[in-house]
Amino acid sequence: MKITEAIILGLVQGLTEFIPISSTGHLKLVPELLGWGDPGAAASAVIQFGTVLAVIIYFTRDIVRLTVGFFRGLFTGRPFADDDSREAWYVAFATIPIVVLGVLLKDFIHGVFRSTWVITFQLVFIAVLMQVAERYARTRGFRNREDFNAKDAWLMGAGQCIALIPGSSRSGSTIMTALFRRITHDQAARFSFVMSIPAVTAAGVFELISERKHLATLGMTPIAVAIAVAFVSGWASIWFLLRYLRTHTTHVFIWYRYILGAIMAILLITGFVK
Repeated sequence: MKITEAIILGLVQGLTEFIPISSTGHLKLVPELLGWGDPGAAASAVIQFGTVLAVIIYFTRDIVRLTVGFFRGLFTGRPFADDDSREAWYVAFATIPIVVLGVLLKDFIHGVFRSTWVITFQLVFIAVLMQVAERYARTRGFRNREDFNAKDAWLMGAGQCIALIPGSSRSGSTIMTALFRRITHDQAARFSFVMSIPAVTAAGVFELISERKHLATLGMTPIAVAIAVAFVSGWASIWFLLRYLRTHTTHVFIWYRYILGAIMAILLITGFVK
């Protein structure tokens, strides 16, 4: 991997990880369109370390607060006694589905799920679900923030599993699930970001260990550059999306997904992209 490629891949990862347009899908599509070939699922997972670091630093206070709450609830035997402890345990519960499925579907994640046709389909399919979810939440009305419960967290964790298929988007699938639960956009995005830390970190460590020989062929310097660029652009992406969703819906991202999906379908049908 050349340094130029590393910079572009890191930028793509950072800008698309938290915006609901699919970072994994873009990390697959952009290199193919530029003629570089697929960097592989392992490289994609390791580059995510940059965005994990960005979300950890951005939410440092929340992470400290939730960690203290988690252990307080653990040691006292009252995990839902206060808001901090309750939210921390919600994050733990929400992480379970993707950990289990991530292990069970490892071969599919590295194989058939990375098909360009699969990515194209997911771009459009999740866009449809997001649009339906937006209409449902607007029609039924949003719930109060204080009403967020274990079922909401568990379903958002289940929604996160959809992101195992490239083209889905972790934030897109979790925010979409939250909207079906009538959770506000900014609250859904915030919980989605915090919830992603354990799963994305675990995936990155797993890929780093199991695919170290493949990653070595890409070069550790380019990988480090990609992680650094992903960190900077990822931090900016978090800052932007949290502020944007306070006053906007996800419709601009939905239409972006429709347009990109249509373009990719045309390129595939015409043979421009294999």
